Amino acid sequence: MNLKELAHQLGLSPTTVSRALNGYPEVNEATRERVMAAAKRFNYRPNSRAQRLATGRALAIGHVIPIASKHEMVNPVFADFIAGAGETYSRNGYDMVLSVVPDNEEEAAYRELKARGSVDGVIVHGPRMDDPRVRLLAEIGLPFVVHGRASGSQTPYSWLDVNNRRAFRRATDFLLDLGHRRIALINGLEFMDFAMRRRIGFTEALEARGLTPAPELLSSAEMTEGRGHAMAAGMLALPEPPTAFLVASMISGMGVRRAVEERGLRIGRDVSIIIHDDDLSYMKNGEDVPIYTATRSSVREAGRQAAEMLLSIIAEPSGEPQTRLLEADLIIGQSTGPAPAASARPVPAHART
Repeated sequence: MNLKELAHQLGLSPTTVSRALNGYPEVNEATRERVMAAAKRFNYRPNSRAQRLATGRALAIGHVIPIASKHEMVNPVFADFIAGAGETYSRNGYDMVLSVVPDNEEEAAYRELKARGSVDGVIVHGPRMDDPRVRLLAEIGLPFVVHGRASGSQTPYSWLDVNNRRAFRRATDFLLDLGHRRIALINGLEFMDFAMRRRIGFTEALEARGLTPAPELLSSAEMTEGRGHAMAAGMLALPEPPTAFLVASMISGMGVRRAVEERGLRIGRDVSIIIHDDDLSYMKNGEDVPIYTATRSSVREAGRQAAEMLLSIIAEPSGEPQTRLLEADLIIGQSTGPAPAASARPVPAHART
């Protein structure tokens, strides 16, 4: 079925049908919904080349990925976000353009995407404090949504973020309620906005109970299994080791678990662990019963929603910046339990004679 035949079925002009399918604001919502329903019913697929010519749009969204070794989004979590965003693009007739560039060419990549008209907008990943990309994209007029926030930015911008501060405060309170006082934070890189907010939530929970974070139990590193293991191993070797860990990701948490078990300790009895982002497509936190207690927020759903926000901004570019704050659930698993009494803590296997 072509556009003219679809318009005939609906008793509308081809121009009206085309505008409804392409998101023009002058088409009322009732008509748009009717056209979209008919297009689905008749399995109508608009010609992409004709759409681009008719709308002046690229019908593509860009994701610029720097290849530096210290970027938190280059991990399996990013794949879930891209999968969610891709579902939204596909449903709306958009393609995805991934540009992998050296760090020092990131600005040039955004400028080139805009100059060539390759994309209609971009999603910004891994925002830093007062991220310069926010100013750059506003300056060149390329629509964008930030996945996360860029605290300190003076430029208004659209963003979608998880309430990292509240999630980590709640998780820390949970450990405190279990009697833990020596709680370690294994965080992401703290020039990243999300990691800064997580540390604030952690610190607030301790200070509300009259406690001060122990410097030797605070670490900030790439969220990898290896770094999680190294940080946890060092802390567990302290004269007064932590009884609990709050960890920035499941990936880091796996390294923490390895370090705990290497010392002959048992997760959930001798040492407690809480992780973040356990709702991953290819890295499940157990099946019926969660392995880890976790602050859960679907990265895939965040991708879907961020993509929807961006497409709506592209359709109505004169609107106000959009913001959306998602809450994380606290999921109770097998990795947490009451703080062990100092006298009851087992002697590590390697220290036994």
